[in-house]
Amino acid sequence: MNKLSWFDALPEVWAATLDTLYMVGVAFLLTVVGGVLVGVLLHVTAPDGLRPIRTLYLVVGAVVNVFRSLPFLVLLIALIGVTRLVVGTAIGPTAALVPLTIGAIPFFARIVESALREVPRGRVDAARAMGASNRQIVTKVLLPESLSSLISGATLTAVLLVGYSAMAGVVGGGGLGDFAIVYGYQRFNTPVLMVAVVVLIVLVQALQTVGDVAVRALAHRR
Repeated sequence: MNKLSWFDALPEVWAATLDTLYMVGVAFLLTVVGGVLVGVLLHVTAPDGLRPIRTLYLVVGAVVNVFRSLPFLVLLIALIGVTRLVVGTAIGPTAALVPLTIGAIPFFARIVESALREVPRGRVDAARAMGASNRQIVTKVLLPESLSSLISGATLTAVLLVGYSAMAGVVGGGGLGDFAIVYGYQRFNTPVLMVAVVVLIVLVQALQTVGDVAVRALAHRR
């Protein structure tokens, strides 16, 4: 069987790139929402938080640490049953969204918690002195004041998801990782494999550039 040339593989590369963008885009949105909620919960219930609840903080923190400590490939395989239960299949880009989101939320949640902790305590105390509720302090002080750090963290998370999406190809998750394995690695076709690598590098660079521009634009507004 003749090897597929890198030029002939371009249609498959394009389809795989769209699958990767779909996985990363949807998982990123879910991760941001889930990560902000969990991160805020950790910050608020911490011993020095707005409403300390030691037991809840320890339980949520332990769960976050457990999922963060697992290598993504292990998590990917361990969640096959859960993925099949949620989306009806364990193969394809949609199925990959489940482990991608579950794997990335703990990572971003810790970034959110750290970003909120960097907000000067004096601003929180000033808002409290003016009668602001805990919800108002979170939405009008903590999150806006930490926005630059949150955007930087979101950029790191997006880059992380690109890498995770590539690993999802090991179990048939689709995207550029699956393409690289099926058309490159398994067929000993180095040129085709390198095309997938180059596209992944371009995606990461593009995401990092967009994130850096957003952070600089926010800094200039201040």
